[in-house]
Amino acid sequence: MQYALIVYNEAEYDAAPPDEVHAEYSELAHDSRFVDMAQLAPAATATSVRVAGGRTLTTDGPFADTKEVLGGFCVIEAANLDDAIDLAARIPAARLGGGVEIRPVARR
Repeated sequence: MQYALIVYNEAEYDAAPPDEVHAEYSELAHDSRFVDMAQLAPAATATSVRVAGGRTLTTDGPFADTKEVLGGFCVIEAANLDDAIDLAARIPAARLGGGVEIRPVARR
């Protein structure tokens, strides 16, 4: 079954040694259970879109202002939720103050 791992970062993540974090993500990318992964540009580069009254409204920045910032995502192939949890725990953000949300991928 495929799961999306949605990665949220916090300030501790930015303070971690970049080479160490990059090496950990690189190792994960070589695990055959990781189907795809991508890091997102900083939240300051985001544009949010809403449609109200037939008009498209845009604002600079992320949709919500929170301590945690959406930093990236992974799509994995896991046997079950327990396997997905084990993989999510290996993501550096999970131990550096952020978190990883796991959701089954809904196929149409």
